[in-house]
Amino acid sequence: MAQLFLDAGAMLGESPRWHAAEARLYWVDIDAQRIHRTDPATGDTETMQLGCPVGCVAPRAGGGLVMGLKDGCALTDAWGEEPRAFGPQMLAGIPEQRFNDGCVDAAGRFWVGSVTSDKSNPGAMLFRLDPDGSLTPMIGGLLTSNGAAFSPDGDTFYHADTPTHAINAYAVDPATGLLGEGRLFHRFEQGKGRPDGGTVDAEGCYWSALWDGWRVVRLSPAGELLQTVELPVQRPSMIAIGGADMRTAFVTSAGKTLTDEERARQPHAGGLFTFRVDVPGLVQPGFGG
Repeated sequence: MAQLFLDAGAMLGESPRWHAAEARLYWVDIDAQRIHRTDPATGDTETMQLGCPVGCVAPRAGGGLVMGLKDGCALTDAWGEEPRAFGPQMLAGIPEQRFNDGCVDAAGRFWVGSVTSDKSNPGAMLFRLDPDGSLTPMIGGLLTSNGAAFSPDGDTFYHADTPTHAINAYAVDPATGLLGEGRLFHRFEQGKGRPDGGTVDAEGCYWSALWDGWRVVRLSPAGELLQTVELPVQRPSMIAIGGADMRTAFVTSAGKTLTDEERARQPHAGGLFTFRVDVPGLVQPGFGG
């Protein structure tokens, strides 16, 4: 059973990332334009206030963060620094799009996708940001790029376009970062939650947070449902696995656009939740740029 970890009251909590070297959980509130860093031992949280939405963050191998912002990606060298643009600002001048979900592969490349508010136009994309700053389009025709994660051997890339209710799995060449053929990994039933952010554990099983689904689920490498963990909030947004033994799950959630009745049912919407897992997570690589 999931427990309330931090009653954060986030508008749109997202992108939990366990930083093993610091023993801290990084996460963002996209709409509040904030990056947070939480000490799980005490619950103490430090906050960086930005001037634009921040969709996702990940640690850099050399220190600091890489992040997906409104118009493009950015870097910091240390906590609290003003982000500086890195790579092409592909979404500048496209007001209906911003960067959303992202993750780093074993070669230190940042896979980051966008979301569009214009749901009649599937113009969002998934990109690969290499350490040299080059930005390569990988998957197009999306509405909400989400769920990016890699199998432990790096040969499979998982990705969801949330409104489709489906998670796809792609063959990927770990050396070149090129995607091969994709296949349907799992499709969720309409009306019972849509796949948002995800992560992979040490057994290669994929965890998915189900937006409007009140739960997170664990899927086998074959896409079979293995486990369901209910949450006391309607909109879990992403899951990460970390902690000292890499067996603590952290789940962000959203509290915005709830009716008074919905808010009464879930007073901790926008909070962070935690539960223990039997299979440890994977230490996430750092961005090489």
